[in-house]
Amino acid sequence: MSISPVSSASSVIGHAASWYAATANPAPERPALEGEVTCDVCVVGAGFTGISAALHLAERGLSVVVLEASRVGFGASGRNGGQIVNSYSRDLDVIEAKYGLDTARALGDMAFEGNRIIRERIDQYAIDCDLKDGNLFAACNARQLEGLREHQALWERYGYHELELLEGEAVKREVGSERYTGALVDHGGGHLHPLNLVLGQAAALESLGGRILEGSPVTGLDHGEPVRVHTARGSVRAERVVMAGNAYLKGVLPEIEGKSMPCGTQIITTEPLGEERARSLLPNGLAVEDCNYLLDYYRLTRDNRLLYGGGVNYGDDDPGDIEAVIRPKLARTFPELADVRVDYAWSGTFLMTLSRLPQFGVINGNVYYAQGYSGHGVTCTHLAGKLIAEVMHGQDERFDAFAGLPHLPFPGGRLLRVPLSALGAWYYATRDKLGL
Repeated sequence: MSISPVSSASSVIGHAASWYAATANPAPERPALEGEVTCDVCVVGAGFTGISAALHLAERGLSVVVLEASRVGFGASGRNGGQIVNSYSRDLDVIEAKYGLDTARALGDMAFEGNRIIRERIDQYAIDCDLKDGNLFAACNARQLEGLREHQALWERYGYHELELLEGEAVKREVGSERYTGALVDHGGGHLHPLNLVLGQAAALESLGGRILEGSPVTGLDHGEPVRVHTARGSVRAERVVMAGNAYLKGVLPEIEGKSMPCGTQIITTEPLGEERARSLLPNGLAVEDCNYLLDYYRLTRDNRLLYGGGVNYGDDDPGDIEAVIRPKLARTFPELADVRVDYAWSGTFLMTLSRLPQFGVINGNVYYAQGYSGHGVTCTHLAGKLIAEVMHGQDERFDAFAGLPHLPFPGGRLLRVPLSALGAWYYATRDKLGL
């Protein structure tokens, strides 16, 4: 790999003003691309997908250059709820019904692998990211509780036996709220500081000779052999390219851009609550998400704040007052926190597909992509990185299991996808409120 001189990245937009950014581990300010770089693989995007893929490729001996428009972990990878949730945004029963048993078995064999990859990375590279075991799916009504029973049976059918069903008052063992009729504890799940996880993997990549160039938004691709990836001040010549920009990949790969939609979710973090008060909310420190279509999710941070997220904005627009959106949700779950001080509030943009399943593929034989995790990205992004490394080394069966899923356009195209999605969300949210 040859590297030309690079310029300062001092003008790069920093991370969102989140609790994660405020508590991030030290990381260097990496330079921007200037001039020409040659490498085996160019990765576009330094979030979970891109850094995971780059690290797997570097471990296999390839020279890798990562181009990042802003900072490592700037997007959803550094802003999400931090929950390690197994499987996919559409679970294996839906995959069985829509795509057949063979596809479901292939994806089912990988449904819990992203979780394992994260833990292996943390151990292998001694990444300090507040890993804690255990998460919980909470049922708000009898219909959802029945769904959790079916969920447990489904995952057990695919060989996963880390689930425990709680009903009625037994839920109070894990959540100090009156909202729930039942819960399903995943003892094999967990939660962590996602920005520190991606920063730790980025440092691991650099320790293996990989190069990360920040402040280097991609302006275009010249397809061919090799591919040339352009930025405003330079270019990368690479035998293969991985497009991992997810919701921030605009105008660069039009072949897939119209078959997904950026969406926003909002998170607040309270003032420190103190050990006793925090444990009254979540006695064993599990992460929680409810079973509503527009779900709430929350957990405790290492300094005993409650990190609480929820809601979806379809399209790129963020609400003007994030706290006003999330505080009523928090107060409905924990009325005793109705007046708690909120110290941080931020939005994160993720990429949603119509099927709610990720989109993998290859364009012109040497441009690979993985995107569209639909709010379920912490684990699946890490799986995606491993599969990209596999397919580049001739092991294509597992990557192709995802690549064979159809990439469906949203009804109404780009003009109507936002209002139609919002209308559908309103319908399902209404059903949740009515317990239907």
